[in-house]
Amino acid sequence: MRRRPGAVLPLEQEILSAGVGYATSGNGEFHGYELARLLQDVSDARRLTGHGTLYKALSRMEQAGLLDSHWEDPQIAADEGRPRRRLYRVTGAGASTLSKLQAERAVRTRPEQGLAPT
Repeated sequence: MRRRPGAVLPLEQEILSAGVGYATSGNGEFHGYELARLLQDVSDARRLTGHGTLYKALSRMEQAGLLDSHWEDPQIAADEGRPRRRLYRVTGAGASTLSKLQAERAVRTRPEQGLAPT
């Protein structure tokens, strides 16, 4: 099934929301596993989002200009005895897209103004 250009899947909206949350808290960068844990906690899911699903979404979002990414300094990973992480950050276009989606959702869920309850 193909989706229309510019459409944002629910998982992608959750990623944008989490990424903006990281930026608001002062650490604008996040890595995939950290993101998967956060999404699990927020949704009370019993298991993590499939890594294949998550990383494909991150890749699509980067190609669409919603995210930027880079590999962390290899020395940091070596000092901590782990593999390097790819770090992601929400772009201005990603933040704008999230704001637009949230505004659309607010309009859809807002009760009609001026109507008296029955």
